[in-house]
Amino acid sequence: MNKPLLAALAALVITGAGAAPAMAAPERAAAPSAPTASTAAQTSTASAAGAPTLRAVDFAGTVALSNCSGSVIRFPDSADNARALVLTNGHCLETGFPEPGEVVVDQSSRRSFSLLNSSGYRIGTLRADKVVYSTMTDTDVTIYETTRTYAQIRSWYGIEALTVADTHPVAGTAITVASGYWRRLYNCNIDGFVYRLKEGDWTWKDSVRYTSSCNTIGGTSGSPVIDQATGKVVAVNNTGNEDGQTCTVNNPCEVDENGNVTVREGINYAEETYQIPACFTSGNRLDLSASGCVLPKP
Repeated sequence: MNKPLLAALAALVITGAGAAPAMAAPERAAAPSAPTASTAAQTSTASAAGAPTLRAVDFAGTVALSNCSGSVIRFPDSADNARALVLTNGHCLETGFPEPGEVVVDQSSRRSFSLLNSSGYRIGTLRADKVVYSTMTDTDVTIYETTRTYAQIRSWYGIEALTVADTHPVAGTAITVASGYWRRLYNCNIDGFVYRLKEGDWTWKDSVRYTSSCNTIGGTSGSPVIDQATGKVVAVNNTGNEDGQTCTVNNPCEVDENGNVTVREGINYAEETYQIPACFTSGNRLDLSASGCVLPKP
């Protein structure tokens, strides 16, 4: 999991290498105060005839948590007067990693988020009063409800929420992983999809595999994965194989339909988000019984 480096080091000191992951909840310490350059030049136009025109992706709408990255999100049908949501990883939940099979809904929260502008500078603080949904089963997501509406955030900060696409992403798509924690942009492509991605006790379905230039690090957990052609969120960044180990914490392995295991050292992954919109009303109320909602249930 792409948890902060300080959390990873603390886990090793306290519990020893190879132990189960500890809660990712240290105070923010090493993140830069100003945005850093992108890892690759941002493409502004399509390179092949007939290919979609690409747009420059920036930090607007991203947030920094104390231990992870995230983004202010909306769904295609979200109303402007609905309370804004923040998306990050399940393993970024402040009360600790959800266990395999565990689903958290409607849990009170006092989490705060540093809201960033397009240049990656903090322009305000958003606060959550509820964990709407969190799990590390099948996917790796936490969704917070903030105390502000989309209209208020637009009026006060001039920031639009990022829209979550409601269709499955496509292999080869040019993407940007936008980390609010590090104020860093990673540009690459979707290399393909993983039938099952297994890390420690957790298993995720239909995960996104990046090409090698998205060399994300600890602290990028929860970053939105943004389609450079549409500007929409297609996945949430969550992990990578750091040491070439097989199916251990911080070393996920790929498992195909026949049970064959593949390890790709240095390659990073994300979890798809297209299935989330079907589980929310226009007022951003979670409805896990809604038609088309396939998120795991408590």
